[in-house]
Amino acid sequence: MSSIRSDEIISILKEEINNYEILSTEHEVGSVITIGDGIAGVYGIDHAMYGEIVVFEDGTKGLVQDIREDRIGIIVLGDDSKIREGTKVTRTKKKAGVPVSDEYLGRVINSLGAPIDGLGDIQADDFMPIESPAPGIVDRQSVNQPMETGILAIDSMFPIGRGQRELIIGDRQTGKTSIATDTIINQKGKDVICIYVAIGQKASTVARIVDMLKRHNALSYTTIVASMASDSASLQYISPYAGTSLAEYFMHKGKDVLIVYDDLSKHAVAYRAISLLLERSPGREAYPGDVFYLHSRLLERSSRLSNELGGGSITALPIIETQGGDVSAYIPTNVISITDGQIFLESDLFNAGMRPAVNVGLSVSRVGGAAQSKAMKKASGTIRIDLAQYREIQVFTQFSSDLDSATKEQLKYGDVLMELLKQPLEHPRSMIDQAILLTLASGKIFLKVKNEETKVFAGRILEWFHLNKKALIDQIESTGDLTDEARAEIVSGGEEFVQEYESENKE
Repeated sequence: MSSIRSDEIISILKEEINNYEILSTEHEVGSVITIGDGIAGVYGIDHAMYGEIVVFEDGTKGLVQDIREDRIGIIVLGDDSKIREGTKVTRTKKKAGVPVSDEYLGRVINSLGAPIDGLGDIQADDFMPIESPAPGIVDRQSVNQPMETGILAIDSMFPIGRGQRELIIGDRQTGKTSIATDTIINQKGKDVICIYVAIGQKASTVARIVDMLKRHNALSYTTIVASMASDSASLQYISPYAGTSLAEYFMHKGKDVLIVYDDLSKHAVAYRAISLLLERSPGREAYPGDVFYLHSRLLERSSRLSNELGGGSITALPIIETQGGDVSAYIPTNVISITDGQIFLESDLFNAGMRPAVNVGLSVSRVGGAAQSKAMKKASGTIRIDLAQYREIQVFTQFSSDLDSATKEQLKYGDVLMELLKQPLEHPRSMIDQAILLTLASGKIFLKVKNEETKVFAGRILEWFHLNKKALIDQIESTGDLTDEARAEIVSGGEEFVQEYESENKE
């Protein structure tokens, strides 16, 4: 047998390599075999990756979401009216991503990162994948800094920390978005970047939120990622991931970010539509089996990074809409199990005039207490227990006419707390104001005024403290603590103001 020369081997290898390149290029282009409802079935692409971007002939982009033996399923990210059977589809070998930069602050963009506010193009600094792995255990640190909402009912009883995921849940029209937007307004001057992700919202709703943020000068540190109700299910599906990628860009720069997902119920519905069109097996409530993974891989990206990685954080406020107050439905229970607590808004409380309509019994913050400032912790004290006792006594005494003085005082104190927890829209309170009000309430100062006067009295007394007790306020603000001396001074200041208030009213 004659030996093969080395130059022959090299020529054979070269020929094989050339043939392989031709073969592989042949398999990088496919053609559409089915198209409809924003879903394209493509034949001829053999090496596509899950989550890869492909480009159709007319320039429309698509995202690979289903890989089968004979074809791949692609969700179309844009208008599919020009796509026909036989339309060529080309691989890009790139994962889906969004452009990111500091210039995105103050802008309204779509799910693909393109501006939709008519204010011109945005210069991108980087490109980040919409899907990225969540930080590992070693890369995180515990939640120990407060993310103040400015809403007394939340900051006192269910505090939120930077890096926490706190669910806002409730029926339609119970004030869920209002809590999120008030929290964004409250971040003014606190070096926090806010991202509001609107999923399947009406264009008029998004326009109203933009206008409201402009009025409060809050748009300068906020980006709105909007996928409207008229957008395809595909764009609604990727919008929260795109918003989180932008949040991660700022987090890796050492910034604290607040992201609002409004709402994840519509996101799950969009994903269900896509899955059914891709012919995946439906499960409970027709949702696909991986709907839990859908939200867990999104929310797990919110965290507080270790100091070695810059110490940045993403605090997530996902919103879920319930039907008839049913928190045991499929999507609510899924998201409750992923998050670090929930703020439950009740329709009955809302209709009774309690705004925000927070149900104290069903709401909880699992980690926020560790991030609460010392001043707030001391001021809020036993407020949850006091409210629980008030509700019990209220039930037992509604049919009784003969009440002892202690019970009457407890009922009066409960009424005062309920009035104090009512807060108008777009009026977040500072931590100092909240601490003063709660200290005055526990010092029984509010028992000296009529229930209907509580709101006016609260506003007046805070003005008085800012004028006459500036040194005390500065001390609490600088130390973040509420000493026994400071508490005593607040209560004595309250008594002094009550005398002034009563003498004014007599006149």
